[in-house]
Amino acid sequence: MKKVEVFLKNILLKVLLIVSARKSGKTEEKLNNFKSILFIRLNRIGDALVSTPLLHLVKENIGCRIFLLADKKNYFAFNNNPDIDKLVIFKKGFMGIYEVLKMIRENNIDTVVDLHDDVSTTVSFIVALSSATNKFALKKENELIYTKTIERPDRSKVHVVDRLLQLGKLFNLNFGGKQIRICYYPKIKSFEMADNFLKNRFDPNNFIVGINISAGSRARFWGTNNYRQLINFLSNYDLSYLLLAKPEDISLARQIIDEERFIFTSDFDNFCALISRLNFLFTPDTSTVHIAAVFNIPVFGIYVNYDTDEMIWTPYNTTYEAVITKEPTLHNIAFNEIENKLKPFIERILKSYAKKT
Repeated sequence: MKKVEVFLKNILLKVLLIVSARKSGKTEEKLNNFKSILFIRLNRIGDALVSTPLLHLVKENIGCRIFLLADKKNYFAFNNNPDIDKLVIFKKGFMGIYEVLKMIRENNIDTVVDLHDDVSTTVSFIVALSSATNKFALKKENELIYTKTIERPDRSKVHVVDRLLQLGKLFNLNFGGKQIRICYYPKIKSFEMADNFLKNRFDPNNFIVGINISAGSRARFWGTNNYRQLINFLSNYDLSYLLLAKPEDISLARQIIDEERFIFTSDFDNFCALISRLNFLFTPDTSTVHIAAVFNIPVFGIYVNYDTDEMIWTPYNTTYEAVITKEPTLHNIAFNEIENKLKPFIERILKSYAKKT
């Protein structure tokens, strides 16, 4: 059934592209006359987080109503965001597309923005069939369905946040010179949870390193022995360390360190609040990298950059160091390769921290 649906979608999309190609005139938006904008950002947590700088700057400069269409895998990364007036979770299938089109019509949404780098069949249907006057996107293969596109910067050289910020030019905005950050807003009770947890385990004046072992796939698990070596290395410094893991990785965490030294949570808000209280983060996970960037936490990242020339998703506008492998997993990154870069980096961060305190 799924294959049939995908086949039908592809056929219908080709028809829409042909119809769009025959429409010679494209409507132009009136300068700064945007009233209701729908941004579409499906897929993963990291995809959601890197979209937030554009949302914030559009809201700040235009002051219009902002709708955000997310899906069940990433909507919580937009929770509590004051830049979003209405958050909508997309329901897959033709019925979900119908409901979004109905929402666009009923709320008089005048502009739809596709935040995806690549062509999404689902998003293409929504854009092509919507009643919105303005339809914006980065330039890609289906550009005929949009009223306006802008050249997509080179993915091998330009950070994903800066690529998305190019869409701001379609709103006649120039963000040059502004201090831009990824946005997320944990609830007060989540900050309280994080503070209570850390207070019960560490001296409040301690420099705290978070070691995140979980990522989107097991291919990015670095190995229990490597993490044990990392902890032994950190023990040489005047600092405290804490292991972070998803609930499904508890058994791995127990093989690395005793239970008093690790925390697991399935609550995204609590996890973000905890990250905000760290002084340093070690992680193989790109979405966690972006959370650290929200709070300007220095990051040491280990990355898989297999079969792609796209620039790695580094923590935006945040101090970081990284080790990158072109192999499909992290399994062959030896600890001494990490240590060679980690040692000077963490010593510099510790020195800076000591000056401040």
